[in-house]
Amino acid sequence: MSSGGIEPRWRRRTAIVATGTAVAAAAGGWMGMAEASSPPDDVSLLNSALVLEELQVAFYSSAIHAGRLRGELGQYARIVGGHEREHVAYPRRLLGSRARPAPAFDFGPAVSTPSRFARTARLLEDLGVAAYDGQAPGLSKASLAAVARVVSVEARHAAWIRDILGETPAPDAGNPAFTAAQVTAVIARTGFIKGVGS
Repeated sequence: MSSGGIEPRWRRRTAIVATGTAVAAAAGGWMGMAEASSPPDDVSLLNSALVLEELQVAFYSSAIHAGRLRGELGQYARIVGGHEREHVAYPRRLLGSRARPAPAFDFGPAVSTPSRFARTARLLEDLGVAAYDGQAPGLSKASLAAVARVVSVEARHAAWIRDILGETPAPDAGNPAFTAAQVTAVIARTGFIKGVGS
C-alpha cells in the first residue's frame, strides 16, 4: 500500500483503462454552457471548458505541492496533472483573446490526505467526462474535433482513479450527459473557486 492506504491496482487493469471506456459521472453538466439543442456557441462553451480544465490543473498542482502522495497515487497526480496542463491549451488556443482569466482556487482539505485527494480526483474527472459528453453537441464541428481528443483522455483518467480506489473503472455501458445547472451546483458545493484570478 504505497499510496497512503489506497491499494495500487492500476497495473493489473491497464487494458481496461486503455480502451477509454466511458465511466459513470459523479454529477454533471458544464458551467455556463448552453443545452445541446442550442445553436453552436463556441465562445461560451469553450470558456466553460477552460474553467474546469484550469480547476483540474490547479488541483493536481496543489496536491503535488502538498507532498502527501506516494506510489501509484503520486504517479497518477503527476501524469494526469501534466495532461490537464496540455488540455488547458486546447480551449485557450481556440479562444485566443476571448479566453476568460483563470479563476482563483483554494482546495483546502481536499489535498490534505491521499484518500481525500483520490475522492476529489474521481469527482473532478467524472465531472469532466460528463460535461464534455453533455455539451459537445453545442459546439461547432471545428471545435468539437479539437475537444474530442481531450474527452477520451479524461475518461481514462476517471477510470484510472476509480481503479486506484478499488472501484469498477467502467461501471456502465454508457456515460450520462448532464446539464449546465448540475455542474454549476457541483462546482459551487466544492467551494474550490474563490474568485477571478489575474
